[in-house]
Amino acid sequence: MAETPVDPPGLDLIRLREHLDRELPGVVRGPLRAELIEGGRSNLTYVLGDGTSRWVLRRPPLGHVLATAHDMGREYRVMTALRDTGVPVPRTLLLDQGEDVLGAPWYLMEYVSGVAHRDAASLAELGEQRVHALGRKLVETLAELHRIDPASVGLEDFGRPDGYLERQLRRWSKQLEASRSRDLPELDRLHARLAERLPVSPAPALVHGDYRLDNVLVEGDAITAVLDWEMSTLGDPLTDIGLLVMYTELAGVGGGIIPSAMTAPGFPKPDELVSYYAELTGRQAEDLDWYVAFASFKLAAVAEGIFFRFQQGRTLGAGFERAGEMAPILARHGLGTLKES
Repeated sequence: MAETPVDPPGLDLIRLREHLDRELPGVVRGPLRAELIEGGRSNLTYVLGDGTSRWVLRRPPLGHVLATAHDMGREYRVMTALRDTGVPVPRTLLLDQGEDVLGAPWYLMEYVSGVAHRDAASLAELGEQRVHALGRKLVETLAELHRIDPASVGLEDFGRPDGYLERQLRRWSKQLEASRSRDLPELDRLHARLAERLPVSPAPALVHGDYRLDNVLVEGDAITAVLDWEMSTLGDPLTDIGLLVMYTELAGVGGGIIPSAMTAPGFPKPDELVSYYAELTGRQAEDLDWYVAFASFKLAAVAEGIFFRFQQGRTLGAGFERAGEMAPILARHGLGTLKES
């Protein structure tokens, strides 16, 4: 007797299969199975398979979904638009904005081979020269994204660049309040300092919003796909490089909540990442400290959302129990970056 496929949390494989057979007839040929990919801290990602082919499905987290933070249509649209550019993305297959199938919007995309490096020990196996080259390739791919004319790929209305930094700071403050379960005076002080020192943004560009090493897939010496576009928009491109610097500076912190891969020998130091980005784009990050501190605040708001869901028992995957450690660490890092003790 054939083994009955087991539904992972957040999926109903029978309803999903029926929907796929209607919308993509003949694509799924065998019994549909699914596995939750560990490591995600926001939207849930599953690998689907029928014994012959594989796909990837994305949906919002279970419970306490913050407004605008888990927009499936946004991810789907930007990846579809970038398909024929120099930025590698998976091929999109199907978007379902309703809730009849899985109880939430979701989309399906092709499976792309590659490794999302989170661990320093595994990345170090590549050797220092290849690790260094990969770090520079990461910057090259980001620069390629920021060079794209949004109108050329149908994304001219993908965001509102004017007032972007002010709105971003307001947005993440609201997200923090929606997940607040404790007093965080240092994080509140960081928010106030950021609001006092808003820089003037350079020319707008397509922004990824969560650009880091473990959000790309690597195979050999190539980046095969850039993933996790849920925060993408039109805005200040220096927010992406500030976030990449912050992740590099705090790599390995929080018991691995921030991936340790960028501590591997050979990975470029923050100064090299910034100077190489400036060389490729012509953008000088004169207010880099502000952007790095803002990245700390933004990630702290995300971590508090994860901590809030963990307290409700509404998270999936390992490591969430330590999310509560992150906001104080990130607040101190942000304040230190702004030269405040």
